[in-house]
Amino acid sequence: MTKRRVFYSFHYKDVMRVAQIRNIGAIEDNKPVSENEWEEVKNKGKAAIEEWIDANMNYRSCVIVLVGEETAQREWVKYEIKKAWEDGKGLLGIYIHNIKDPSQCRLGRSGKCNKGDNPFEQFYLDKIKLSNIVKCYNPDCRDAYNDIKDNLENWIEEAIEIRNQYPK
Repeated sequence: MTKRRVFYSFHYKDVMRVAQIRNIGAIEDNKPVSENEWEEVKNKGKAAIEEWIDANMNYRSCVIVLVGEETAQREWVKYEIKKAWEDGKGLLGIYIHNIKDPSQCRLGRSGKCNKGDNPFEQFYLDKIKLSNIVKCYNPDCRDAYNDIKDNLENWIEEAIEIRNQYPK
């Protein structure tokens, strides 16, 4: 199976969970933006953020929204979903509430968070909710990491196939 270049969309608050998924190694290296780099881009304003997202999403075949507790409400996640669909990219979501955040575990907490809302519920293609087209996977709570690791490549291929069924 061809390794795909993907763009990860997420709420920065979930960076510890996101880093684990990005490091699975199932697909081409795709390093998370450092906090300093993101702050630098954010400080330049809306146009700079859109330009950064557009440039980083360019040449990617699929956008994966890593859905944490607050992801669906994030302005830039919404922008990335809209752009991905408009650009004809594969699009999928993965709930990450059952991926443990090591920084929370060190504080004696479970490291898990509440399941967030499906971010695709807010978008429509004609009169059909995008959530009826785009899949948002909820990995097995007993072993979410390995469920994602074992299925990620297939989910990406399926998302690309689904997107190809709809004209740009």
